[in-house]
Amino acid sequence: MQTKGETRAVILAWLEQNRLPCRLYEHAQADTIEDCLAMPFITDQVTICKNVFLCNRQQTDFYLLLLRPKTPFRTAVVSKALGVSRLSFAPEASLMSLLRLKPGSVSPLGLVFDTERRVTLCYEAAVRRTPQIAFHPCDNTATLVFTQDEFWDRVLPALGVTPIMVETAV
Repeated sequence: MQTKGETRAVILAWLEQNRLPCRLYEHAQADTIEDCLAMPFITDQVTICKNVFLCNRQQTDFYLLLLRPKTPFRTAVVSKALGVSRLSFAPEASLMSLLRLKPGSVSPLGLVFDTERRVTLCYEAAVRRTPQIAFHPCDNTATLVFTQDEFWDRVLPALGVTPIMVETAV
């Protein structure tokens, strides 16, 4: 099992190998979205996402949902939008086995480790409204800031990921 620092090194090396530009900020451990919002580089020009790891009842289908920080998560709304009868938070063991992540460090960059493409990336449209978007590099003592175009048009295709937009309003 890799440490957070080793996992971060894998992510940073992957970004460099794929020539995917971003800005790296190191900071104190940020365990909550409130901690993230308090960081000085998170402005009204940067969306730092609330990342929610979900699964169906049988724990056979997994979803990583990107939300704006203040968007309330409503299981029924997201389940309906995805056409899944019942979503819940995925177990920590699945988070670790599929994405090599621990709670507090959840990031779409963890999809680097999902070689079998078992996790579907979903997002609410509003996360794309700012010029920039930010995520932890699978380690919540650092944050990477990308332009929106860079993330959606280059990072996700390099991961082999096609995200699904979901309506999160009631």
